[in-house]
Amino acid sequence: MTSDKDVCGTDPAPARLTVGIVSAGRVGSALGAALERVGHVVFGVSAISDASVRRAESRLPDSRILPAEDVAASSELLILAVPDSELAGLVSGLAAAKAVRPGTIVAHTSGANGIGILAPLTALGALPLAIHPAMTFTGHDEDIARLANACFGVTAADDIGYAIAQSLVIEMGGEPVRVAEENRTLYHAALAHGSNHLVTLIVDAVEALRAALAGPGLLGQQVIDDQPNGLAERMLAPLASAALDNALRRGPSALTGPVARGDVDAVAAHLTALQALNPDLAAGYRAQSLRAAQRAKTNPALLDLLEGR
Repeated sequence: MTSDKDVCGTDPAPARLTVGIVSAGRVGSALGAALERVGHVVFGVSAISDASVRRAESRLPDSRILPAEDVAASSELLILAVPDSELAGLVSGLAAAKAVRPGTIVAHTSGANGIGILAPLTALGALPLAIHPAMTFTGHDEDIARLANACFGVTAADDIGYAIAQSLVIEMGGEPVRVAEENRTLYHAALAHGSNHLVTLIVDAVEALRAALAGPGLLGQQVIDDQPNGLAERMLAPLASAALDNALRRGPSALTGPVARGDVDAVAAHLTALQALNPDLAAGYRAQSLRAAQRAKTNPALLDLLEGR
């Protein structure tokens, strides 16, 4: 068991903790499995949906499924892994029930929030942490493996809290990165822009490419359909992977193509073709091309076209 000295004394990272998780969703179950692999004991989880129950039984078979208040009451480390929109209500409910004991380490996994949202529990003597794995979770086994290569945005109230957060992340194989409380929203916006919008961009590109490849193909060529991981995806994958790698390695200088060259005629033709296929897709292309043109400081005539002037 963890003593008050462990939390407040000179050893801020207890060797082993009794861990409770609310809830056993994609993130919570993955973190729980990762913590168990390094010797922490996940004694209990809350799981309401059928999917969460199955995930808990699969990833954390030795953990009991309990109400959230019971999980909180017996935890030395309490992980709140609920969606952002549910976090404030959960914290308020646990505080009103006085379910969290003084000295409990309470960590949430929300990217958008710092430790301010945990204030009702901090007032009861909890040690607040925000520990956000900067990766996407699918609910499959690869989630746990990916944690070992992920950065975690951590926010704490003081140096002891940061030391505990850092220790937990390193134990899971991740890289802890300090995010100031006042910068959590900007941090989350940047990650959402770079990951969620990338998915939309790729799906839009696949839609257009499927339309472009439709019709008779070469002998033995795969038929174009609307199923994932088909010919359009395989054609796009090397190009998209190289573009992402180049952007991360070389920054704005990695930008190529007609927008970077300031080719007004080519971009205008793209817009016409995409408009005929899907006006919403064309609007997305126009918006992203405008941002690319601004980055590239390209042909003013192209900026006029993209801005509709």
